[in-house]
Amino acid sequence: MSLTSWAELVASGLITGGIYALVAMGLNLQYGLMRIMNISHGEFLMLGAFLTWSAHTLWGISPLLLMPLAFIALFVLGVVVHALCFKRLAARAPNVDVFEARSLMVGFGLMFLVQNTALLIWGGDLRGYEYLADPVQIAGMRFTENKLVLFGVALALSAALIALLKLTLLGKAVRALMQSPTGAQLVGINTRRLHPMMFGIGLGLSGVAGALLSMTYEISPSMGEPYTVTALIVITLGGFGSLAGSLAGGLLLGVVEALGMHFSSPSLKMLLSYAVFIGVLIWRPNGLFSKK
Repeated sequence: MSLTSWAELVASGLITGGIYALVAMGLNLQYGLMRIMNISHGEFLMLGAFLTWSAHTLWGISPLLLMPLAFIALFVLGVVVHALCFKRLAARAPNVDVFEARSLMVGFGLMFLVQNTALLIWGGDLRGYEYLADPVQIAGMRFTENKLVLFGVALALSAALIALLKLTLLGKAVRALMQSPTGAQLVGINTRRLHPMMFGIGLGLSGVAGALLSMTYEISPSMGEPYTVTALIVITLGGFGSLAGSLAGGLLLGVVEALGMHFSSPSLKMLLSYAVFIGVLIWRPNGLFSKK
């Protein structure tokens, strides 16, 4: 392989990893802050994809303009889901361990509810459309325009979220809750407002990820589950509660998958991901980028 071919392969992995990171950061935000292992996270990504597809095909609205609307729609839905499901669980659970177990079961219920609702509305066929599908050549490497947009938006949103948590007062409150929920409440941080807001932001990010995927790949009501599994692998790589780790882990997993599929077979994609997942759990259970 030439140097250009190697660079193109790695760049393709980074593009895929960008969307992995965006999905994982939303899920990591929910778990790191509230201990909600939302196993239905990928289904809301699927909703974002179908809402974007529907609006684009029916009214011809650009997916780029629909991304903020997808974020807002999924943010509002996230606040509602948190109020109806997880807020009540948290109030009734005797301890954090019981809450985690119950929230996991609720997540499974939401996964099947959202997926079957999508099947009723849109059917089970693959959907797709062409948008910014022209090839672009950069330093001898060829990519489609939509994949470059996908990578750019995913990276920009990931960096913005990390900056929000690092540089703002809101971010300091979120990090305080992640480190010590009891201590944060003792100093006056309002969890009743912060929890639904962060849960909504997590689902909003999944909606944007779905919008990006809809203009790049074909979509279906069953597309969400693999992205949830991948997000869990990325979170394990980067460390639970670490958004910067999720960004690095997503990019790394994308490159590993791209190289592995090139030298083996595309059908082994999930096998490669699970092998990385198991290896990290055995040798670095706190994540590759943790200091422990």
